[in-house]
Amino acid sequence: MNMVPPVPFPGPHGTEKVAFHRSELAPILSLYGRFVAAGEWRDYGISTLRDVAVFAVFRRSAEHPLYRIEKRPRLRLRQGQYAVVGMDGQVLKRGDDLRQVLRVLERKLIRAVD
Repeated sequence: MNMVPPVPFPGPHGTEKVAFHRSELAPILSLYGRFVAAGEWRDYGISTLRDVAVFAVFRRSAEHPLYRIEKRPRLRLRQGQYAVVGMDGQVLKRGDDLRQVLRVLERKLIRAVD
Protein backbone atom coordinates (compact mmCIF):
# COMPACT_ATOMS: atom_id res chain seq x y z
CA MET A 1 0.00 0.00 0.00
CA ASN A 2 1.40 3.36 -1.07
CA MET A 3 0.71 6.15 1.47
CA VAL A 4 0.68 9.72 0.15
CA PRO A 5 1.19 12.43 2.80
CA PRO A 6 -1.69 14.92 3.06
CA VAL A 7 -1.25 18.34 1.46
CA PRO A 8 -1.88 21.22 3.89
CA PHE A 9 -4.98 23.22 2.95
CA PRO A 10 -5.60 21.58 -0.42
CA GLY A 11 -7.61 23.74 -2.76
CA PRO A 12 -9.24 23.01 -6.07
CA HIS A 13 -7.09 21.08 -8.52
CA GLY A 14 -4.53 20.25 -5.82
CA THR A 15 -3.19 23.78 -5.35
CA GLU A 16 -1.82 24.60 -1.92
CA LYS A 17 -2.73 27.68 0.07
CA VAL A 18 -0.38 29.87 2.05
CA ALA A 19 -1.11 29.81 5.78
CA PHE A 20 0.41 31.10 9.00
CA HIS A 21 2.28 28.54 11.10
CA ARG A 22 1.63 28.28 14.83
CA SER A 23 5.02 29.89 15.54
CA GLU A 24 3.98 32.85 13.36
CA LEU A 25 0.55 33.21 14.93
CA ALA A 26 1.93 33.36 18.49
CA PRO A 27 3.50 36.87 18.20
CA ILE A 28 0.58 38.13 16.10
CA LEU A 29 -2.01 36.99 18.65
CA SER A 30 0.11 38.31 21.52
CA LEU A 31 0.13 41.76 19.92
CA TYR A 32 -3.59 41.46 19.13
CA GLY A 33 -4.35 40.64 22.80
CA ARG A 34 -2.49 43.72 24.01
CA PHE A 35 -4.42 45.98 21.62
CA VAL A 36 -7.72 44.38 22.66
CA ALA A 37 -6.84 45.00 26.32
CA ALA A 38 -6.12 48.64 25.44
CA GLY A 39 -9.54 48.89 23.75
CA GLU A 40 -8.14 49.65 20.30
CA TRP A 41 -8.99 46.47 18.40
CA ARG A 42 -12.08 44.28 18.68
CA ASP A 43 -12.07 41.69 15.90
CA TYR A 44 -9.81 39.88 13.46
CA GLY A 45 -10.04 37.68 10.41
CA ILE A 46 -7.65 35.22 8.80
CA SER A 47 -7.63 34.49 5.07
CA THR A 48 -5.57 31.78 3.40
CA LEU A 49 -5.24 32.20 -0.33
CA ARG A 50 -3.06 30.61 -2.99
CA ASP A 51 -0.23 33.14 -2.82
CA VAL A 52 -0.88 35.12 0.39
CA ALA A 53 -2.07 34.62 3.96
CA VAL A 54 -3.68 37.63 5.65
CA PHE A 55 -4.37 38.41 9.31
CA ALA A 56 -6.73 41.42 9.24
CA VAL A 57 -7.43 43.54 12.33
CA PHE A 58 -10.70 45.46 12.78
CA ARG A 59 -11.92 48.12 15.18
CA ARG A 60 -15.43 46.79 14.54
CA SER A 61 -16.33 43.72 12.51
CA ALA A 62 -18.40 45.64 9.94
CA GLU A 63 -15.56 47.97 8.94
CA HIS A 64 -12.59 47.71 6.64
CA PRO A 65 -9.50 46.32 8.38
CA LEU A 66 -7.31 48.83 10.22
CA TYR A 67 -4.20 46.77 9.46
CA ARG A 68 -3.36 43.66 7.48
CA ILE A 69 -0.44 41.42 8.38
CA GLU A 70 0.45 39.58 5.19
CA LYS A 71 2.65 36.60 4.46
CA ARG A 72 3.82 36.27 0.86
CA PRO A 73 6.42 33.49 0.54
CA ARG A 74 7.23 34.45 -3.06
CA LEU A 75 8.74 37.74 -1.80
CA ARG A 76 10.99 35.92 0.68
CA LEU A 77 14.14 36.50 -1.39
CA ARG A 78 13.23 40.04 -2.47
CA GLN A 79 11.64 42.43 0.03
CA GLY A 80 10.74 39.93 2.74
CA GLN A 81 7.76 37.66 3.10
CA TYR A 82 5.99 39.56 5.93
CA ALA A 83 4.35 42.97 5.60
CA VAL A 84 2.11 45.24 7.67
CA VAL A 85 -0.31 47.14 5.44
CA GLY A 86 -2.39 50.11 6.62
CA MET A 87 -6.04 50.83 5.95
CA ASP A 88 -5.17 52.91 2.88
CA GLY A 89 -3.05 50.13 1.33
CA GLN A 90 0.29 51.66 2.27
CA VAL A 91 2.97 49.16 3.30
CA LEU A 92 4.12 50.30 6.75
CA LYS A 93 6.89 47.74 7.22
CA ARG A 94 8.21 44.74 5.29
CA GLY A 95 10.83 42.14 6.11
CA ASP A 96 11.79 38.53 6.79
CA ASP A 97 11.61 38.70 10.60
CA LEU A 98 7.97 38.78 11.71
CA ARG A 99 8.73 40.21 15.17
CA GLN A 100 10.67 43.11 13.62
CA VAL A 101 7.84 43.81 11.19
CA LEU A 102 5.26 43.83 14.01
CA ARG A 103 7.23 46.47 15.92
CA VAL A 104 5.73 49.14 13.69
CA LEU A 105 2.39 48.38 15.35
CA GLU A 106 3.81 48.14 18.88
CA ARG A 107 4.89 51.78 18.61
CA LYS A 108 1.24 52.74 18.14
CA LEU A 109 0.36 50.99 21.42
CA ILE A 110 2.74 53.19 23.41
CA ARG A 111 1.22 56.59 24.11
CA ALA A 112 1.59 59.27 26.71
CA VAL A 113 -0.58 59.03 29.81
CA ASP A 114 -2.24 62.31 30.84
